[in-house]
Amino acid sequence: MPRRKEKSASTAPTGEGRFSYSGLDRIFHEKARLSIMTSLTAQQEQLSFGDLKMLCTLSDGNLSRHLAVLQEAGFVTVEKEGSGRGSSTHCSVTHTGRVAFLSYLCELEQVLADASAARETTSAQLRPGFSA
Repeated sequence: MPRRKEKSASTAPTGEGRFSYSGLDRIFHEKARLSIMTSLTAQQEQLSFGDLKMLCTLSDGNLSRHLAVLQEAGFVTVEKEGSGRGSSTHCSVTHTGRVAFLSYLCELEQVLADASAARETTSAQLRPGFSA
């Protein structure tokens, strides 16, 4: 996974937009889709609809809707085989989806680094015996 260089609080730019985090894609920044993308990205192979449903604890309809959003964006593929009770559906992340999601994770890591630095600064300023 590409890693973004960490910026220390003292060398980080302080200008306009410093904390805008424009790399946090709204498509991924939703709990169910974050779960789906994490599940699919962690796998080397595709996942069945049932396995994905179980891993993400989503209903059939909820999973279907979120997969449709991700599929429209070109981030996942959904392949259906057969029809009726004997059908099976398999999902996988596309190359574009994997690259976009890993980029999103790098931006999220920056958010965590910034928040952690702020927490450390705040904790150091508190009186002894108090914590943030």
